[in-house]
This record gives sequence, C-alpha cells and structure tokens, in this order.
Amino acid sequence: MFSSLKIRNFRIYWLGMLISLIGSWVQITAQAWLVFDLTRSSFLLGIVGFSSYIPIFALSLFGGVAADRFSKRGILLVTQVGLMALAFVLGILVVAEKAAVWNIVLISLLNGSFMAFDGPARQAYIIELTGREHVLNALALNSAAFNSARIIGPALAGILIASVGMAGCFFVNAVSFLAAIAALAIIRAAGSRGVRQNKHIFVELWEGLNFIRGHRLILALMIIVAVSSLFGFSYVILMPVFADSVFAKGVGGLGTLMSSAGFGALIAALTIAGLGDFKGKGKLLMASAVVFSLALFAFSFTRIYWLSLLLICLAGWGGVSTMALVNTLLQINVPDSFRGRVMGLFMLTFAGMVPFGNLLAGSVAQLAGASVTLAIGAGICLAFFLCVNIMFPKIRDI
Repeated sequence: MFSSLKIRNFRIYWLGMLISLIGSWVQITAQAWLVFDLTRSSFLLGIVGFSSYIPIFALSLFGGVAADRFSKRGILLVTQVGLMALAFVLGILVVAEKAAVWNIVLISLLNGSFMAFDGPARQAYIIELTGREHVLNALALNSAAFNSARIIGPALAGILIASVGMAGCFFVNAVSFLAAIAALAIIRAAGSRGVRQNKHIFVELWEGLNFIRGHRLILALMIIVAVSSLFGFSYVILMPVFADSVFAKGVGGLGTLMSSAGFGALIAALTIAGLGDFKGKGKLLMASAVVFSLALFAFSFTRIYWLSLLLICLAGWGGVSTMALVNTLLQINVPDSFRGRVMGLFMLTFAGMVPFGNLLAGSVAQLAGASVTLAIGAGICLAFFLCVNIMFPKIRDI
C-alpha cells in the first residue's frame, strides 16, 4: 500500500504537500464559513466558489503546456509562494476587519490562477519522482494525502475558529506552505526540466487537443470527470447551508460533515493504493460513479444527522474512487510528451467545471433550497454515468 514512499524524493514531496494541503483545507472551510457568516446567502457562497475555480477553466490548458515545456518543480515553487502570500493577505484583512465579499472574490480569483498552473504540473510531476513502475501507487497515495487533509483540515478549522478566530485559520494555511516549499527545494527529480519547444504555445495546445480527440477512452474519462465536477462536487459549496439550516449544527457541524466526506475519500484512496495494478479498473470506476450519485441523492433528503454523516462518507468514497481511477487510467495511457497537456485538460474538466457547478448550485439553492438542488445534481450525474457505461462499453474491459 505504501511502496512508493520508499522512494526518497517522493516521500519528501508527499510529506511537504500533505502539510500544505491540511492548511489549504483549513482555509477552504474557514473561508466558506466567513462568507456565509458575512452574507447568510447561498448565492454568494456560489459566487465565491465560482471565482475560486473559473481561472482554472480559463488557464489550465496553458498550465498543461507549461508543464510540458518547463521545469515542473520550478512551476510548483512559484505557485506555492504565490498561494502563501495570498493566505497572509486574507488573514490580515480579517484582523483589520476589512474582509468583504469583493476582496474575498478577488483573492479567490488569484488563488485559482495559481492553481491553474499548479495542478497540471503537480499531476505530471509524480511519474518523474517515482518512475513508471510506481506511478499507480504514488497517484493513489497522492489522493490519500489530499483526502487525509480533507479530514484533518476542516476539523482543525472548527477548533481554530473557536480558539484563535477566523484570521488564525488563514495564517496557519500561509505557514503550512513553507513545508511544501522546503520539500521542493530539497528534492531533485530526473527529467523535471521539461522539453522546450520552438512551436507557438497555441500550436502545442492544439496538438494536445488533437491527441485527446483521437482517443475515445480518454474522451470518455474526461466526460465522467466533467459531469461529476459540474453537477456532483458542487455539494461542497452547499455544506454550510446543510450544517446551519438543515441540521442546526453550526460551524462544528460543517467541520464534521466535510471531515466525514474526507474520511470516505481517504478509505477509497488507500484501498486503490493497496490494490495496485489490478484488473477490472473500469468496472470499479463505473460502480464508484454510481455509488457517488446514489449517496448524494439519499443525503439530500435525510434529516437524521448520523445517517447524513454515513451517506456523505459514502459519497466521498465514490467520488474519490472515481477520480483516482480516472487519473490512473489517463496516466498509464498517455505518452510522456503529452502528459502535461492531458493533465491540463483533466484539471479543466475536474476543477475548471466546478465554478459553473458552484454558481448553478448556489443559484438554484437560493430559489429551491439546498436539498432539492443536491438531489437534481445527483440525478443528472447518475443518468450521465449510465449513458457513458452504455456508449463506451470498452471502459468495463480495462
């Protein structure tokens, strides 16, 4: 299950990113609660969520080209420093009592711009740290780090908000980036410089899109990711509404709900890491996507708190199993020369669709309520996944 951690470079990278990701989830949770506390508006929650991810939609394809052209390690150092600075600025605004929706939106836009270049480089960097023989395990453990942070970060945010205040959450996140920066400064991965091209950036971008268009498997996988992000993963932006208005549990309930989703996601990541290069990845992928949809649909209607925690945990398991398997299938079916650009499109469909999902979810929730919104989104996901299962039967044979 942990074989790739025996590789020194990946172990250092993994530990640094784990600490940084915990800080990021502290900020995600605190920022959602700050916006909701300032506005009491589901729609404005959606607006802030939209601004966090729309730069990824606009820029991630260029981030993919950059990952194929330049040093991935260098790109990651720049993005981590930038994200650290923005976290400090948000903390200072809260201390000065100057935090408002407009400057939170601006910081979110800048955060998203850094992430548009961070994401493709981060995904494509893994194979350079581990080698192809360990990439499946490394990707799963990378997902495990992300989802461990989803458990620890929101719970820690609840404690920090109660003990040191909202600003403390943002300062903790800023300091956490030092671990990732230190890790990147220590490691040296062979081949991390990238391949500079004499071609125009738009020519390289078009070549990447043509490569993807010519592979039906990659297209099918991207459809699964896009639908999940647009109609499924927007449930995160509605969690403050469920915590406060549906279950009346406040910020502590928000942390518990998000940590429950993270716990299910962590189980999924560790399970896939333990399975290794197993047969039947496609069947497990489709089953996970269906479980994700059904769990969200059931969560949208339950009013029993302990049952909601179980269902959101199951949704976390299904969602991360789906994304981890998609990422794995992409990595093993893409040549190194196109890896950054394919990961750029993966980031576009994974994170780039989230702003539209957040805006749509926030708008519909303002009119029809969070429960109805989540039920509709889950139903759309289920319908699409069943259609993909029928239209692309070869996925089940992988």
